[in-house]
Amino acid sequence: MNDWQRETRADYHRKGFASRSGYGRSPALVVVDFINGFTDPTTALGGDFAWEINATRQLLDAFRSGKLPVFYTTVAYAEDMHDAGVFVKKVPSLAILQHGSPLIEIDQRIAPLPGEKVLTKKYASAFFGTSLDMELRLLGVDTVLLAGCTTSGCIRASAVDSLQYGYHTIVVREAVGDRAPGPHEANLFDIDAKYGDVVDLADALDYLRSFAGNVNFAARAQEDFDRWWPRAQRG
Repeated sequence: MNDWQRETRADYHRKGFASRSGYGRSPALVVVDFINGFTDPTTALGGDFAWEINATRQLLDAFRSGKLPVFYTTVAYAEDMHDAGVFVKKVPSLAILQHGSPLIEIDQRIAPLPGEKVLTKKYASAFFGTSLDMELRLLGVDTVLLAGCTTSGCIRASAVDSLQYGYHTIVVREAVGDRAPGPHEANLFDIDAKYGDVVDLADALDYLRSFAGNVNFAARAQEDFDRWWPRAQRG
C-alpha cells in the first residue's frame, strides 16, 4: 500500500468508510467476461490475464468441490451494433464482440462445465439487463464472489450492483485484472472502501473449504427460497 492509499484509508476509517460486510452462508461465483476478446492480449480489448485466470481456476475448483453455483458472463452484440447504444461510441473496440465470433467465447482455460450458465450482457455490470439477480435468488444465494475483468469496468460495475441488490459482495484480488495497474489498484481500493470486501485468494479459499464435499446445497437452496418466497404468494 503506497502513501496516498495509507493516508486515504486512515481518513476513510475516521469517517466511517471501509468496514467489513463479510461473507454470508450461500455463495455463488460470478466470472465476469473472461472471454477470448479480453484474455487474448493481441485483440483491441485484450490484456494478459494469465495470473488472474490461474486464480480463477482455483476458485472454480473450490466451488465445484462444494457443489456451489457458478455463473459466467460474456458480451455480445448484433452485427450492426444496434444493441450497443452509446457504449460503443465510448469504446468503439467493442465492435469486435459480435454474436458468432470466437472472441465472445469463454477462455478455454476456465471453460464452463455442463450446468454452469453463461449470461450474455451488453454493458458493464453482470446484473444489468441479465437474469443474474433472479437466478441467484432462486438458488438462495446471499454472497457473490467476483472474478474476471476489467477491475475498473465490469468488475466495478458488477460489485456496485451486487451491493445494491443486497448481496455480500466479495472481490478476490488475485482473480481480477485490468489493462493497466493504475486503474486496477484505484478501483480495488474504492470497491473495498464502499461496495464490497476485497479479499486475498487464500481468504476466499479458506471460506470455501467449509463447503467442500457438500451434497446438500440444492436442499438448502430450496429451503432458503421457501423462506424468501412465502408459499402463500405462490398460491
